[in-house]
Amino acid sequence: MKQIEAIIRTSKFDEVKQALHEIDIDFFSFWEATGIGNEIHKAERIYRGAINDTTNIPRTLLTIVVRDKNLRKTVDCILNTAHTGEVGDGRIFVKNVEESWKIRNKTSGDDSLMGIHENQEKMETVN
Repeated sequence: MKQIEAIIRTSKFDEVKQALHEIDIDFFSFWEATGIGNEIHKAERIYRGAINDTTNIPRTLLTIVVRDKNLRKTVDCILNTAHTGEVGDGRIFVKNVEESWKIRNKTSGDDSLMGIHENQEKMETVN
């Protein structure tokens, strides 16, 4: 199992969320985050009379735990959907997950990451 942490533009979150649902990645956590990036032009900018501080960048942080077989399609989905080609598109990090438990039914490992549809398919295969 792998944990994916993706820091993306807040403006791309809804697109990324929809794209993840389309590839059956339905469970993830997200937070509003503020960071300091490598943007070249850091300064206060005035837009319509309001001062915008561009040194602190609003982003959305996604955390997704997936089975190994879903890693590549999930990363590719985020890369393709969050991409604008501009500085500040974000970063993706992947970490190993030693163990996972689903509290409701006490399943562990890959089974703990299965959604309702996958569990139904598994039951139909057994029967």
